[in-house]
Amino acid sequence: MSDDGPTPVNLVATVRAVLPSLTPAAQSIARLILDDPAMVARSTITEFSSVSGTSEATIVRTARALGFAGYSQLRFALAAAVARETPERLVPGDLGPDDPLTDVIAKVTRAESEALADTAAQLSPDTLDAVVAAVSAARRVDVYGVGASGLVAVDMAQKLMRIGLSGHSFTDAHLAVTSAALVREGDVAVGVSCTGETPDVLGPMRTARKGGAATVAITNNPRSSLGELADHVLVSAGRETAFRPGALASRISQLLIVDCIFVGVAQRTFETADPALRATRDALEDYLGETRRRGRSS
Repeated sequence: MSDDGPTPVNLVATVRAVLPSLTPAAQSIARLILDDPAMVARSTITEFSSVSGTSEATIVRTARALGFAGYSQLRFALAAAVARETPERLVPGDLGPDDPLTDVIAKVTRAESEALADTAAQLSPDTLDAVVAAVSAARRVDVYGVGASGLVAVDMAQKLMRIGLSGHSFTDAHLAVTSAALVREGDVAVGVSCTGETPDVLGPMRTARKGGAATVAITNNPRSSLGELADHVLVSAGRETAFRPGALASRISQLLIVDCIFVGVAQRTFETADPALRATRDALEDYLGETRRRGRSS
């Protein structure tokens, strides 16, 4: 983030990320920004106050909550974002119950692409480097997540296992807390949650933090309870729609973050990671080959 606030590239993603943590009045302003950024960019603060039904003071506070010095700076950033992007990019079309499958393919593809682009735009290389360093040196890595985020937790743990690291995923709260009670300094605990408020993720993360583990959050909302618990926060992006709940919409961007962590760790531990990858790949190929041979002979 620059001194004047988010850049035009990640402005929309930033607004979406902090939306849940805003006051109700500020949320209504933020939704107008997401729905029609061009209108907001054209409006004076008096005009926008009339359109939004909120006070000028609330608009200024909202701009500051989004990382800007004031409303003027927010307008300039929105104008730059509108100039850079097409209207479809800034306001993605939602899926309707009567959409033909051709539109479904186009809209889902665009939403997935935008989630990846928004996540990349706000993914801090410095934070990612700190996470990579912690994971590379960890005795063990616990990854907690439920629902769609649980799938991401499983993916991260199995990727770490492929390169010889001790990675464990937990999608059951009781098992997660049990494991978290045994972590200590030098271990890493990763919480994956779209909202950052999932109780089954917050519980083990609190326990792991008390035990001295380094804590990492992968979440859409950096100001969430999960974000506050974490030493390092990696922000994913996703937009909730009628047919794509928030957790599902964010899964692709969470997986992007996991892949970036994995590649970074594999680079840093290349001398051990490369032989481990070769060994696991060869073992799987031998197993599949033997399974096919048995199938043909039966």
